[in-house]
Amino acid sequence: MKRKLIVASIWPLMSTTLLSTAYAAEQPHVLMVLSSYGKQVDGKTTQPGFEFDELSKAYQVFNDNGIKITLASPEGGQPLADEYNKEKSYNQAFLNDPQAMSALTDTVKLASLQGQSFDGVFIVGGKGPMFDLHKDTELQRLIRDIYEQQGVVGAVCHGPAALVDVTLSNGEYLVDGKRVNGFTNLEEDAFGKKWRPQFEFLLEDKLKERGGQFEQDGLMLNQVTIDGRLITGQNPFSTADTAAAMAKAMGVDDVKEPAYKDDQSVKLAELMFTDKAAAKAEFKQSPQSYDVQMLAMIGVYQAKYAKTQLQLHNAIELMTFAQSQFNHPMIELTIAQAYVRQNDFAQARSRLLEAQKTYPDNAKIKAMLATL
Repeated sequence: MKRKLIVASIWPLMSTTLLSTAYAAEQPHVLMVLSSYGKQVDGKTTQPGFEFDELSKAYQVFNDNGIKITLASPEGGQPLADEYNKEKSYNQAFLNDPQAMSALTDTVKLASLQGQSFDGVFIVGGKGPMFDLHKDTELQRLIRDIYEQQGVVGAVCHGPAALVDVTLSNGEYLVDGKRVNGFTNLEEDAFGKKWRPQFEFLLEDKLKERGGQFEQDGLMLNQVTIDGRLITGQNPFSTADTAAAMAKAMGVDDVKEPAYKDDQSVKLAELMFTDKAAAKAEFKQSPQSYDVQMLAMIGVYQAKYAKTQLQLHNAIELMTFAQSQFNHPMIELTIAQAYVRQNDFAQARSRLLEAQKTYPDNAKIKAMLATL
């Protein structure tokens, strides 16, 4: 693998041109792969593509750490992204970067590439990989070659679909016996209803079938699994950490990682589940670093899909904290419903009575109160 040169002792003896040439030769090079499956008809998405948020976050991590980037796809040219928020800071950064946009407009065709050119390969997620990347033989070839030349293989969200049929030269599946993760069955239940009926398989199931030791965190929480040179992230909020882990594995020292508000909010929610006092202290120190509406919604989904009383308790704690910063009747109703699931009807009624003072005309609050 390529490594950045340590040249302090010979700096006075080298010209700027010679040093630049030496650095370029040693600069790590990552291949970022996007699905070509996405299609639109009359402005309506008829086939899902890649996840722009994941592209932009990972691209910024690699770029900020001096890693050379090549964007590629099965068909080459400009692939279609799923719908995304152009106002997000990481998407703005990508959209305003002429070099990045030029690469996206004309991605390289996978069949034209050779694995020895790269130190790592990163598979961007989105629903598209579940339709094209998992069966793309050229991508399988590149992943195998990069991995077997001691390169790093990374993927996030649905990106690990590209790994399920990759076999090594010894005939074994790449993921066999390795710790791995990706978009979970629970996350498909919560967020994948539109396209899931068309999938050939569920990603979690297929990775397990191929011998992968599947790891996961809670619903839409941050999970990065590192097994040697195989690095996988669970969902979009794991993207930056996955890319940072890849950068480190490719030889970058002191990896720089941007702090995105949505990722920081997910991490604060996880801290709330383990150390409420520490989470509150972090929020108080830098409230502008977090999205309280997002914190509330994380709590809502955690409550909706909670399978244990502990998970339900954690969801209530998170929603209650978020509600103290951002008040909304739906959050109050969800908190009350969670208390009912805990058979704490008095606490549920107390929350609703308090909420009714703020929302006296809310029909759902009135209706639920009438049942308690």
